[in-house]
Formats: sequence, structure tokens, C-alpha cells
Amino acid sequence: MPTLNITMVQINPHVGDITGNCEQMALNITRALSEHSCDVVVFPELTLTGYPPEDLLLRPSLEVRVTRAIEQLAQQFPDVYVVLGYPRSVGGKLYNMAGVLFGGKLLCEYAKQCLPNYQVFDEKRYFHAGDSPQTFKVAGVAVGLTICEDMWDGQPVAQSKASGAELMLNLNASPFHRDKQAQREGLLAQRAKDHEMSIVYVNQIGGQDELVFDGASMACNADGSLVVRAKRFEEDLVHLCYDTQTQSLQSAPPRQVSQVSDPESVDMVYRALVLGVKDYVNKNGFKGIVLGLSGGIDSALTLAIAVDALGASRVRAVMMPFRYTSDMSKSDAQQQADVMGVHYQSISIEPMYEAFMVSLEDSFKGTEVDTTEQNIQARSRGVVLMALSNKLGYLVLTTGNKSEMAVGYATLYGDMAGGLDVLKDVPKTLVFTLAKYRNRDAEVIPKRVIERPPSAELAPDQKDEDSLPPYDDLDQILEYYIEHDLSCDDIVAKGFEGDVVKKVLRLVDINEYKRRQAPIGIRVSERAFGRDRRYPITNGWKLGA
Repeated sequence: MPTLNITMVQINPHVGDITGNCEQMALNITRALSEHSCDVVVFPELTLTGYPPEDLLLRPSLEVRVTRAIEQLAQQFPDVYVVLGYPRSVGGKLYNMAGVLFGGKLLCEYAKQCLPNYQVFDEKRYFHAGDSPQTFKVAGVAVGLTICEDMWDGQPVAQSKASGAELMLNLNASPFHRDKQAQREGLLAQRAKDHEMSIVYVNQIGGQDELVFDGASMACNADGSLVVRAKRFEEDLVHLCYDTQTQSLQSAPPRQVSQVSDPESVDMVYRALVLGVKDYVNKNGFKGIVLGLSGGIDSALTLAIAVDALGASRVRAVMMPFRYTSDMSKSDAQQQADVMGVHYQSISIEPMYEAFMVSLEDSFKGTEVDTTEQNIQARSRGVVLMALSNKLGYLVLTTGNKSEMAVGYATLYGDMAGGLDVLKDVPKTLVFTLAKYRNRDAEVIPKRVIERPPSAELAPDQKDEDSLPPYDDLDQILEYYIEHDLSCDDIVAKGFEGDVVKKVLRLVDINEYKRRQAPIGIRVSERAFGRDRRYPITNGWKLGA
């Protein structure tokens, strides 16, 4: 039975490290050839530079480095077709390319036609769009090339089919968000059926600043049936056999295709957060992580994610008590630190706070105590954590969740001080769900931390819901406003009290300046507080206008 053997290589590239990425590709090609008699090895979109390379694409030396890497790979593996992604200038225009290496040279290349410019994508800033299909022949099979958004648009797939393609290779850098995998699989099945053609879809994995790429590379037959799905959030090699007579794919050896995860899968979100932290810390060269462990649920969940990402030996937790910190909080923080085996210490901020108050005594004379004093507490804690970061070479993780960041329930230069906010795109209600999920096998987050009312403990008997609506209501309002762009009137029509909705929406709007100065956070939704959202800080927009 004539077959074409294909290997999908799902790797974790390091943006900008063209030499390192090239070496990683070479190792994977060597492994693929040793495991499978493969004719074609396929890598993700922009493999050589990693995705997204952003303004590194503007560096004058980029072309030289990319060309050198392509030549090296072509000469090292002349007897196998290597399909990879890279940027390349042609006639003074930069393109997002998919190239085919064979026989020691660049055999052919395809320029991406559909350049996404929405949500986190900004490709039109850098690339020109291609305008024609590209196919190459292996074992008598005409193989077409497309890149990521080309599949979502569909027209380039139709062009490729019309030009004679019998099998489609689609190179991807598709980031994770909740429900994304179900969308991908539905799209792939539809394109395969529409064009009666098998499709091989190769995606990257890894964390890149706020983005996380989850892999889940796939192959789909012409009838829309899913042949195989690669691992999620892990590097993976998947070998395929294409029957040239039946024009169908199968995995070799066969892999069982599991059902698509629940769109709201807590497991997928948790794994995305862990991978995002792991790659951000390791790729940026930090020795470890330090965070403030308050005895509350946000810092408790952040600590668990940090330990799962890096191991307990690279994580430090610091309790920074003040006169309003309850014994319960101190006890719960100590308990979690002990269970998780991290380095733990307690540093009182009382002396620092008193020093600030003495220094400010004359300036504050004749004024009432208000949130200013609360913010001094939070900023004292920020100073402690940043000092430890500087001294030890550890990254400070902040612990604010999406609900708090949305309405400005955080202190600028205080609890917002740090390098990465793990929960920045995780609403408070999901924080509770994730904490319970992490305790599924053994209790690492004390049950009392999950069950007791959330509090910043910056004032006596303080509770979050003294200042905010109940989180069940708040998170629904925020989702309608931030992720679905509903108006105030539309949200009120959903059954919420008008004054509450107006208050929440106003808080979202006036705190844009805070979020702009906050550390980046890992994206798990379709509208995170990062590349997805670009509202002007200074603006005259009025609710209801």
C-alpha cells in the first residue's frame, strides 16, 4: 500500500532565539527519523523566531540569522522534506512564510495570505499578505501549504485545492483561551469536508509573555473525522501515514482520540496557568519566585500554581502581617507553606508603616484616616517583596484576580508591584473553582481559606463585599461588559440592579490607568487585560451616551 509518512513536531520555541530554535528543530528531526520512516517533518508557524516575535521583526540582522538557520537545516537533513515557518523579505516586503527544505536547499515557500489583526494579533503591523497558493509533490502526492489564519478564512484552502492540492499542511501559532479547542476542531472538520481533503494541523506550545500556546496539533480526514490529537501543553511528536490510494490519514502507531474537553474545563485553565508561569520564569532567566502569602484564596492559589510550575525549592512565600491580620490568616498561610514544602518566613510591616506615618505626620495633619493609610500598608509589602526579588534574583508574582483588576480593587505600587500576575485574567468565581480543583487529590489549600469571606485585611473586620457586589453578580456583569461589550442598559435588562451596574461599569472605565501599569497576566479568556484591550486612559466617554 503506497504511503506518505508525515511527522507533526509540536515544540516550544523561544522567541528571538533563532539559533536555539534551530538546534531544537534539528534534535526533533533526528528523533522523528529514528522513530519513523518519515518523508515529511512539519513544524509550527514562525518556528525559527517563535511567535509572536513582535518588533524583533524590525531588527536589521533578522534576515541574516533566519537565512543562516534555513541553510543549516537544509544541508543537515537533505533527504527529508522539512516544512517550517519563518519571516522573510522578498522585494523589500516582509512575509510570514512556510518553507519546504529538501535536497540541501529551500525547495519552495508559501506566503501567508490572511493576516489576523484582532484580539492579540497584530500581523498587519509587520507583514505583507501573500496572494497565491503553493504546492509541492512528495511520493506523487500534491501537498498544499497554508498558515494559521488562512484556515479560519478558508479562501486560501479553496485556492490550494483548485491548484491541485490533495493533502493540506497547516502551520499554526494558535494561543489558548477557554473553548478554543472546540472551535479549532469544528473548523478543521468543516474545511476538510468542504474541500474533500485531509488536513494536517501543527500548533506550537509554550508560554510567551501573556499568551499560552496549548499545542493539540491535529490531523483530520476528508470526511471531517479527527484522526489524532497531540498532547496539550506538552511537546509532542505525532507520526502519520497517508494512504495515497484512499487519500486518508491514520496515526502510526494508532492513538486513541479522546473527547474534546468541556469548554469550561478547569483542568485546561489550570494547566495553561502552570505552563505560563513556568515558561515566563525560565525563559527570562529568573532563579525562582517570591510572593506574598496572605492567608487568602488568591495568594493560596497562586502559590499552588507556582509550585506546580517550578517545584517547591524555587518558591519563597512571605507572610507580611499587620495589626489587622487575623491569627486565622497567619495559621492558614503557615499551614499551606508547610504542606507545599516552600521556603516560608514572616516579616512584619508594622515598623515600616509606623516610620511612614511619622514622616508624613505633618503632611497629614488635620485630615481623616481613609484608604491612604490602607494603601501605605500595601505599599510597604510591595517594598519588602521587591527587595527580596532584587537580592535573590527571584520574580515577584502578584496575586490580583480579574474581578479586582477590573474595578481597581488593588493598590498601585503595592499589591500590584511585581513582574507577573498569574490570576489577572481569572475572575474571582473561577479562582474558587480552581482552588477546589487543585485540592482534588489532597488538600494543599486549607479548606478554611476557600470557604471564608474574602478580605484584604487592611482595616478592622474588612470584607471585599463591603465595597463590591457579591462576586457571583460582579463577575457576570464584568463578563457582559468586558468580554461581550454590552451596554449598561443591556446588562440591566439581564436582571441586575441599575445602580449596581452603573457603579461597576464606572469603576472599570476609570481604572484603565491602573491596569495599564499592572504587570502582565496569563491570558485564558478571549478578552484579557492585555493585548486584547486597548482603551484610551484619557477619554470623555460617558455611560449611556
